[in-house]
Amino acid sequence: MERIQNGHNALDAVKDYYGKTLQGSADLKTSACCTVDSFPEAHKAILREIDDEILEKFYGCGSPIPPVLEGKTVLDLGCGSGRDVYLVSKLVGESGFVIGVDMTEEQLAVAQKHRDTQMMRFGFERSNVDFRLGYIEDLSSVGIADNSVDVVISNCVINLSPDKEAVFREIFRVLKPGGELYFSDVFSGRRIPEELRQDPLLYGECLSGALYIEDFRRLLRSLGVLDYRVVSSKQISLDDPEVEAKAGMIDFYSMTIRAFKLSSLEDICEDYGQAAVYNGGIADSPHKFVLDDHHVFVAGKPMLVCGNTAAMLEETRFAPFFTVLGDRSTHFGPFDCKPAASPVNDVDTNTGGGCC
Repeated sequence: MERIQNGHNALDAVKDYYGKTLQGSADLKTSACCTVDSFPEAHKAILREIDDEILEKFYGCGSPIPPVLEGKTVLDLGCGSGRDVYLVSKLVGESGFVIGVDMTEEQLAVAQKHRDTQMMRFGFERSNVDFRLGYIEDLSSVGIADNSVDVVISNCVINLSPDKEAVFREIFRVLKPGGELYFSDVFSGRRIPEELRQDPLLYGECLSGALYIEDFRRLLRSLGVLDYRVVSSKQISLDDPEVEAKAGMIDFYSMTIRAFKLSSLEDICEDYGQAAVYNGGIADSPHKFVLDDHHVFVAGKPMLVCGNTAAMLEETRFAPFFTVLGDRSTHFGPFDCKPAASPVNDVDTNTGGGCC
């Protein structure tokens, strides 16, 4: 494969790798395209209803899918063969809708082929999914309007884009106010050298397109997204000798991240004397709700929160499940919101946006 020289060549290389070179998930050389999230039992049951060809041709793994999706409109960026689209279609139900966008015709052909079969397997009277051929950098070209989507998901795809700023700009354009981006992807602990960014193997394996985590923070901040949360993180082991020889000096991480479209967020955690109580009621989370790697809400137990965390709970689809005590009428200074150990430096540094 020739070296990647620009954005168009990068997209063409990805199309060839995922549309022609790879014949199944077993052909991937590394586990970079795997999330650290395990499948909830309810999701495993749905996967058993999904056609084998969809599962075999899907190149992500794990389950970067948030809760509370019934009746929602969900957008899957880089949906591939449609595994997550069909999984989510069962979760949103017939009153919800799922859109899958991918630029690889071979992958979408698999997804489209099983549309009617999956509808019948789920017991739906009409299909609630739509697959669209296009680029995640330009969602308007596939008819996705401003403020029209409740949740955007993506499973190890954004790293493959040569224009990540355009991707995130489009995401927050199409999300409704209070909507959520919830995605898994590969990040790095340092900037990737240019010669490795042009390597087709490393690019296709989701490594050389990885964003340096601090550049990701800066990118979101430039788009007005002042706080994001790390849900889970795990360092990637480069087990393939060829990949290790090329990129073994770089630390890569598989991370699941959530970010909300909220105008009320601040660039650091601020203390307004607020507390939040999880009232229960979310499927598969009867006793606790995990917002991120350092906010685990035990049902019925008040927890002190910063203003940003309060907004994420009371200005989003999670509001019916929480009681937030207090408001922003009195400010007490910065909130001492200690994150979990940094996935990059393994120390408590403010690498995750306003609160992470």
